[in-house]
Amino acid sequence: MVGPEVTVRCPACGTPLHAVLAPSPPTQWFSCSHCHAPVPVVVPRDPPPLYSWEVVPGLYPALPPPRVPRWRARRLAAGSLLGVVVVAAVLAGLFGYYAFLAPAPGSFDANGVVYLSHPSGGATPGPGVTVLVTPESGAPVQTVTGPGGSFAVSGLPTGGLTFQFTTHGYSTVLVYAFVSTLYSSGATGIQVTMSVGAADNNSSVSLTPFSDLEQFVASIGAGVVLLGFVAVIAAVAAILTIRSDQPAAGVVGGGAGLLAPVALVVLSLAGPFPWLVAGSAALALLGGFALSIRAIQMAQTGPAAS
Repeated sequence: MVGPEVTVRCPACGTPLHAVLAPSPPTQWFSCSHCHAPVPVVVPRDPPPLYSWEVVPGLYPALPPPRVPRWRARRLAAGSLLGVVVVAAVLAGLFGYYAFLAPAPGSFDANGVVYLSHPSGGATPGPGVTVLVTPESGAPVQTVTGPGGSFAVSGLPTGGLTFQFTTHGYSTVLVYAFVSTLYSSGATGIQVTMSVGAADNNSSVSLTPFSDLEQFVASIGAGVVLLGFVAVIAAVAAILTIRSDQPAAGVVGGGAGLLAPVALVVLSLAGPFPWLVAGSAALALLGGFALSIRAIQMAQTGPAAS
């Protein structure tokens, strides 16, 4: 059911506004076609004349025009969307720089301690355990643990590493790690406990979400593309919000900023780059704020005015 059509004047610039009201809510807000100021319109409930000033218009002085709020939802939403653009662009730039640095060659060390478990319980350092380190690129390196069960390997190249621990009477253990100039995961301080069993009974432990250098660079590149899309979407939404006051555009732009951190977590980029937590929080707050205020405005605004 469509409500009545009313004609009011904008309190800010005086431009006539023709609005078709919805049955509810009682108070509906419309945007002035000239200055875009918010104009409240109350749905009439009784047929006129109802009050004396409707019968005798000159009996009472004219009411002063209502004050237009200084800070409008449209400006706040536009500012939040521009903040999403800036944060997303800065994060994308940082990731692009790190994607360039990630394949840089380097020489890394790896070390750790191997323990041998006993059927009666407990574990003691295991000397004489063979440790075979296979890098993603380059030749494998083999060493043997010392009297205290410790081992150390140097000169490992950038990329994924596979540690294979073998000794007589114990199951083989595989440990996966990753080293680079930007992010090294688990290559130092490795602690392995080997269980009694056949050598072909392998158990594996992954200390990194990235199996090789290609996956690491691909995740960073995906982060750059994602943040670039978020910046473009938020920029378009901000322009539409400033020029024509379209709440739906603000909802879309704010939603992009709010959901972007979730995708960055799925790409496992929070671990290698701790600063991403603060950046993602700022992105989510700005996007969530823009989405909220524009969604509220959409819920309170009646049909479009002519």
